[in-house]
Amino acid sequence: MTASPLPPVAPEVTATLVEELSPRLRKRLDAAVTKLGARPTRRSGDTVTITVDDETELRLHAPGGVVTTVDAITCGCLLAPACVHRAAAACAAPTADPATSGDGGSGRPPGEGALATDPVPGPDPDPAADPAAANEVASPAQRAAADALWSAGAAVLEAGVGGAGAVTQSALLRAAHTARLRHLPRAAAAALSVVTLLRAARTGDPSYRTADLVTALAELLGIVHRLGTASGAELAALRGRARRPYSPDGSLRLYGLFTEPVVTDSGHGGVRTWVAAPDGRLHTVGDVAPGGVGRALGVADRAVCLGDSALTHRELGRAGLAVSGATVSPDGRLGAGKGVKAVTAQGAAWTEPPLAALWEPPPSVQASRALRSTARYADPDGSGSDLLFLDVELLGAVRETGGTCLLARCAGGVSVRLTVADDDPALAHRDNLMLLATAPGTRLRIIGRLVPAPHPRLALLACSHPTGDGTIDLGLDRLRRADLPDPTAPVHPAPPQGGGPGIHSPLYLLERRVEQAVPAGRAALGMLGDLTSETRRIGRAGLPTAAGLLTALCASAAQRERDHFGRLLPADTDGFALHWLTAARYTAAVAEALCAAAWDTAPEEGRPVASSDY
Repeated sequence: MTASPLPPVAPEVTATLVEELSPRLRKRLDAAVTKLGARPTRRSGDTVTITVDDETELRLHAPGGVVTTVDAITCGCLLAPACVHRAAAACAAPTADPATSGDGGSGRPPGEGALATDPVPGPDPDPAADPAAANEVASPAQRAAADALWSAGAAVLEAGVGGAGAVTQSALLRAAHTARLRHLPRAAAAALSVVTLLRAARTGDPSYRTADLVTALAELLGIVHRLGTASGAELAALRGRARRPYSPDGSLRLYGLFTEPVVTDSGHGGVRTWVAAPDGRLHTVGDVAPGGVGRALGVADRAVCLGDSALTHRELGRAGLAVSGATVSPDGRLGAGKGVKAVTAQGAAWTEPPLAALWEPPPSVQASRALRSTARYADPDGSGSDLLFLDVELLGAVRETGGTCLLARCAGGVSVRLTVADDDPALAHRDNLMLLATAPGTRLRIIGRLVPAPHPRLALLACSHPTGDGTIDLGLDRLRRADLPDPTAPVHPAPPQGGGPGIHSPLYLLERRVEQAVPAGRAALGMLGDLTSETRRIGRAGLPTAAGLLTALCASAAQRERDHFGRLLPADTDGFALHWLTAARYTAAVAEALCAAAWDTAPEEGRPVASSDY
């Protein structure tokens, strides 16, 4: 998302300022947010000043980069502090995520801590080690916090993007803050993601995608819906962790793989460097903080915050490290605590052991492993990597509805589509991909991130240099035309695209109704009318459950009861939200199954798709 010039504001600060407004000012809040976003800003130290008009200035004081108190936002107008400007500034600023603030070297990588003002939950019980924890259920306070999040999320779904203005967002922020206080950090983080995406949608951010908001909203509703009945290990996973646990891992010998820029929805930027151990385990060293894409480009040439190493992130991606006293999180992040010591060591080429072993497993095996970690609603504390390591032959550019991608052929004759990992023009992803598309026949060793789709698809992150000398970090390094092979080299034409599992699946008929409800709200589905033809088509394809879900979803959207005088009663927002959640989770599960099938088989050219493929 586009970085904001304003500092992040804590969720409870925004919620409090909106709640203190009078009903009259709440009606004007959305217009005030839009107007304030067009006003000039300037930064001086920890203070950002917005020029409201010729005589009025609004100040946001952000010690440590985050506005953490209501009094830190001041306005010089005559109505202050009861004016609309303070609340508008808080709503226009990014929402601070407690999971992205540093902690002063307690073992977490920079950019992965919690705000100092936040309550710190006690250690989470281990259901396997504690018999009492295996039967533990959510407390009444946690269930109440989950109910508040459900109501706020259902209100967003009822109103759609167009109706979910600052007041609706502040209710979600208040519920998220309460959930965090009740030790439900995973649900709180999901709510903050929904708010961030809502703001991006309403401001016309070019990087916004409706599918991202669908996933975030379904994640939020799915978590809080299950909290009331979960126990033991399931409850622990739904609660999540406010602080990422890091456990000792002794001494590690690490070999650099590549470095990727990281730009988050909340305006944070930085880099993540991937390294591998001799046994094939993947680890990351990150540096992410407020700053957006500009910081991501600058941090790549800064020294890695790990022990006594003087390597920059770019250099580490091609060198090695010897680490003693290492601490590692469940997802492979290396801690940077005071007890960690690291020195520079010799790296290894991608074609040399131990790194060469990463390219040995078949693509289907790698895709199956990656799909478990990249699934839309996977446990965030789960281990595993979503990276694939493939040897490919480039086939050329392919036009799609969403743009152009690069077609390549890997082992087993599987054709995979390579896309950009980030479309920000400041990064090199797009330019590099388009340049590679002009060199069909080139053979490369690549690293990509799995993109769940009914056909093999990867976001391209790094590749071997086309000349065979070194590697390219495709988000940071820029290829030149001189780096490509002779354009007169033999061209291998792209093979015809076979049907493949799910390529003609009518599941999209249900998916588009699920997506349609998010920007347009419940009323848009309620006015669709007769959907018999769509449900019959889905049923004929062997998806009777999907047909039933589509019928139930649209019927719930259209259902409105009347009282004895014929007046319309309030809509059943909870019932519609439950039908929508069921349909969203179902389509995600089927899409993941189709993705696994696409990688697992190489369909014969022209083979008709059988009903068993669904």
